[in-house]
Amino acid sequence: MMPIDNIQRMEPVLTGPEGRFAEIDLARLQRLGMVTHDGARTGVAEDFRIIKRPLLRSTRAADGQPVRHSNLIVVTSALPGEGKTYCAINLAMSMAMERDTTVLLVDADVARPSLLAALGLAPRVGLMDVLLEDKLDLSDVILRTNVPALSILPAGRRTRHATELLASRGMTRLLEDIANRYPDRIVIFDSPPLLITTEASVLAAQMGQVVLVVEAERTTHSAVREALRQLESCPNVNLIYNKTASFSGAGYYGYYDQEAPCSR
Repeated sequence: MMPIDNIQRMEPVLTGPEGRFAEIDLARLQRLGMVTHDGARTGVAEDFRIIKRPLLRSTRAADGQPVRHSNLIVVTSALPGEGKTYCAINLAMSMAMERDTTVLLVDADVARPSLLAALGLAPRVGLMDVLLEDKLDLSDVILRTNVPALSILPAGRRTRHATELLASRGMTRLLEDIANRYPDRIVIFDSPPLLITTEASVLAAQMGQVVLVVEAERTTHSAVREALRQLESCPNVNLIYNKTASFSGAGYYGYYDQEAPCSR
C-alpha cells in the first residue's frame, strides 16, 4: 500500500455542481503502478480484468435479470496493511472501463478513512454525515470525478457510534437506495479489516458479494479462517491473493474465486 496521510479536516458541503466534483490525481496513480481509465495494458490492469469478470457475472442471474444486492461489493481483509484499499481502487477503476456500467467507490473504513488520500483528494463530508444528519441526501455528498464512469462516496466524519450506524435501519435504507437508484451501477465498498473492528462484519452482512484480500506470505491461515468465519452469512466470497506473482507475469495480484457459501 502507498503511504496515507492522516488528515482530520473536513471540507464543507457545497451545494453547487462544483462542490460535488473531485479531480483524481491520475498521474500519481500511474506512478504508483495502479489501474487508470486510459486502458493501458499493464500487468496490474490485466490482473484486474481477470479479477472483475466473475464479480460482474455474479451481478446477473442466468436469465439476465439483476440479483438483489449483487451489485454491492465489499473489499476487506483480515488485518491492516494487506492492500484492500489498493485493490478496491484498482477494481473500481477497472470496472469503470466497462461499457454501460457506472461505479460508485465508497470509503466505508470509517474509523481510519484513507481512500480519498490514496486518490490525492482532501477529506469531504460523506457516508457518516448522511447517516447522522437527516437534512443531507446521498446526492449531496457523492463526488463526480474526472473518470467519467466513476463516482466516490467519502467516509465523512469520524464517530464512536460507527458500528451502530452501519447496522442501523438508516444504513439499510441507504444501501437499498444506493443499490437501486441506478440499475447499471456497481458499488464497491472499501471496508475496515475484519479482525480489527466490528464494522467490517456488520457491513459485509449487507453485501451481495465480498472480496477478501489476503497478503501472500504474511497473513496466517488462522487469520484467514477467522475472517471467513465472520463472513459465514455472506452468499458469495472471493479471495484476492495479494503481493504474489500475477497471471500476466508483470503485476502483483493473484485471484481465487470461492463461488460457494462462506462457510465452506
